[in-house]
Amino acid sequence: MSKKSRRIQEAWDDEEQEEIIYVSRAELKRDMDALKEIGTSLMELKPSLLDKLPLNDRLRAALDESKRITSHNARKRHLGFISKLLVDQEMEPITELLNQLNSSSEEHNRRFHQLERWRDRLIGDADGNKALTDYLEQYPNAEHQHIRQLVRNAQKEASQNKPPVAAKKLFKYLREVDEL
Repeated sequence: MSKKSRRIQEAWDDEEQEEIIYVSRAELKRDMDALKEIGTSLMELKPSLLDKLPLNDRLRAALDESKRITSHNARKRHLGFISKLLVDQEMEPITELLNQLNSSSEEHNRRFHQLERWRDRLIGDADGNKALTDYLEQYPNAEHQHIRQLVRNAQKEASQNKPPVAAKKLFKYLREVDEL
């Protein structure tokens, strides 16, 4: 066997060992469009939420820079750049956070209803200590004095049949603690 035919045979054997996966152009386009949607969502997030994600330095810098770009065409080009950076990124934590923030997702609705139950339980608890203790065990980073104050104000409003301004403040604070 000649050298040339031996190299061809070796190349052929290598190809047989590797499984070749063909991807259509339409599938590549769909994948890139999905990355652009994720990139758009990331560009709209607050920096405090971006800090929670395990983003590489280049992607984080590009997302920070996107905040100052105002031109439509420049934002569109920058979004393409961000989506190319997202190809090398671990997507699972990003999609989890975006699903939590997306108001149409099941996860968001589940968490929202859980917070409503906490609010109702805190306000409706006669002595207030059991529900508050349970809440502080589940959310140890919450300020217990601030929650006690909000609960007292909400209970006072409820007893006087006033509009639930303090209850809304309590819910807002519970949501902030949940996002931490």
